[in-house]
Amino acid sequence: MRPAFPCVTAHYVTAQQETRPQAAAKPARWAADTVAALREGARLRLDYSVQSLWRVDRVIDGIRREGPPYAAVEHALRGFGAYAGEVVVRRGGAEWWSSGGEHWIRTPDGRLWDPIDEARRAYAGQGSLRLLCRDATSGPAD
Repeated sequence: MRPAFPCVTAHYVTAQQETRPQAAAKPARWAADTVAALREGARLRLDYSVQSLWRVDRVIDGIRREGPPYAAVEHALRGFGAYAGEVVVRRGGAEWWSSGGEHWIRTPDGRLWDPIDEARRAYAGQGSLRLLCRDATSGPAD
């Protein structure tokens, strides 16, 4: 099981931290832009299902194999991560949180996850958006 972000409970939200809908505005848009770009550019349909994350992981893997510099794919990775976060939000009852320009999701059990960083890790060959979704929606290990 991959480690979650350190847990922050809703009782300790500061004025600088935002929850949905304010925190969701940017990542929801990044996700929607990614869906549109893949539909138009790669003829790949993403439907915010858990199964669609298999396709996203394969797209990231394909990009990695082509070897472009990170700077060339940084925005695409942000969009892939935001898309995975939206899948967890929509399918797992999570919510977006934001602080200091960073965005992550909080699952109903209080764990925090960083799907945008997981997309970066996937690009480096060390992460998986599909597995992040599985872990985030399965509940904490005993």
